Amino acid sequence: MRIRCLLTAAMLTAGVVVVSSPAHAAAPAVRIIKIYYDSPGSPDYGGNRSLNGEYIQLRNMTRKAINLKGWTVRDDTKRKDHIYTFKNFILKPGKIVTLRTGKGKDTSTTVYWGRSGGTFAYIWNQVRDTAYLRDPSGRLVDKCSYNSARHDYKICWPR
Repeated sequence: MRIRCLLTAAMLTAGVVVVSSPAHAAAPAVRIIKIYYDSPGSPDYGGNRSLNGEYIQLRNMTRKAINLKGWTVRDDTKRKDHIYTFKNFILKPGKIVTLRTGKGKDTSTTVYWGRSGGTFAYIWNQVRDTAYLRDPSGRLVDKCSYNSARHDYKICWPR
């Protein structure tokens, strides 16, 4: 204890400021938990069934409902049509929402990107890509990358 006090006094006298950092950063309120990037039977030239076999799942990690309005999901390309923006969607505490690439009717557990039009309609590359989740202010909340032709999906959380 005496050594610690002397060291602290010496550091203060020398003008050294010690700032302790937190043990870990706060966990994101919403996480990417899975990306299914190689839909069954693909490539099949972008049929809706195959497009909907490609999806990303997000989980609310908190005990409070979160309105995802304005939140975005995107892949690693810079194309604007590869950005999905949530409308007024409430993700209940501890629950998962699945964002499917193709068309369909949104429910309380599944939303649809609404893409169609052949092989260029797919979002997730079949070998490597990165998914980014941003809040309405554009702040990166979570990301998940994969690099494998041996698997069809990536479990992003738990890591």
